[in-house]
Amino acid sequence: MAEMLPIVAQARADLGTVAHTPGVVKPDAVLKAWGVQRTFGGVHAVDVERLEVQKNVITALIGPNGAGKTTFFNLMTGFDKPNAGQWEFDGTPLAGVPASTVSNRGMVRTFQLTKALSRMTVLENMRLGARAQPGENLFTALVPALWRPREKEITEKAMSLLERFKLDAKAQDFAGSLSGGQRKLLEMARALMSDPALVMLDEPMAGVNPALTQSLLGHIIDLRDSGTTVLFVEHDMHMVRHISDWVVVMAEGKVVAEGPPRDVMANQAVVDAYLGAHHDTDLGDDALLEEPSTKESA
Repeated sequence: MAEMLPIVAQARADLGTVAHTPGVVKPDAVLKAWGVQRTFGGVHAVDVERLEVQKNVITALIGPNGAGKTTFFNLMTGFDKPNAGQWEFDGTPLAGVPASTVSNRGMVRTFQLTKALSRMTVLENMRLGARAQPGENLFTALVPALWRPREKEITEKAMSLLERFKLDAKAQDFAGSLSGGQRKLLEMARALMSDPALVMLDEPMAGVNPALTQSLLGHIIDLRDSGTTVLFVEHDMHMVRHISDWVVVMAEGKVVAEGPPRDVMANQAVVDAYLGAHHDTDLGDDALLEEPSTKESA
């Protein structure tokens, strides 16, 4: 496990001064979004008035299926375009910026359904995630001396990450031969090849064998403790309470609650979002919150 950096401890402490209200301003936000709207026909999939993500902590984005969580991820990372709204990452406006540029700026994401290239090896998949590859240029590709040193650096970094994620023995195997949990690990490891400042994980535990769950949890905590900001979507409330520093709740495209995990689970607006109105229920009861990890409709 990585040793927590002082900046991480300070960021967590700073959250203790933040009001537990939707759209609250954070002391040191790495991602800020305001007025973001996305409609499909007459359905408002996303209608976020304001949302900020604190730097150097783990933030969970939760809500019932169809709340707009994945759509919000898609908008922030350039995989979809909004009807309205602005957002910035580390002070740089990103609205309308292509997904590749977003990634190069330091904000990367994983997907509900893993995107590993099945007919390439695990190591080749890892190499794809690296920045600044001179061999991608037609002219430098013709001169091995110009790209071989960088290729060696990339390979060494890839193998180091695969060892960290306990996938080094699979380096020469086709990615398509990996189990669902191993593919999740590969996607997370590949995301780190670009040294991101913010990693956005879309349902990292969906379809994962219980034997690998603790490993994934440990890696997410390690990301934070080594100074990487984490924003993740998850339905498993036990996991949310266990690893998140802050929780944002979406329902019907809107942010309806924010706060520390314990406070959010007892928030009546959150209970209503999951179970409907007129319920006097504490979401701290895991039995009530175990939802199937299915793909969102929006």
